Amino acid sequence: MKPTQVALAWLLSKPGVTAPIVGASKPPHLDEAVAALDLRLDAAEITSLEELYAPHAIRGHQ
Repeated sequence: MKPTQVALAWLLSKPGVTAPIVGASKPPHLDEAVAALDLRLDAAEITSLEELYAPHAIRGHQ
């Protein structure tokens, strides 16, 4: 399992995300992205991934 696959699996676990944009420049990148569809993160894994994240304001917006 690669970090990009974990990132895509996490993104796909979010409500409302139905089609993340994947920038694959080489065929193996696309294969890795497709493999992320089979990866399911449990609640503990998602919590672990999110625990150090500190939301911040988007630059240029108020």
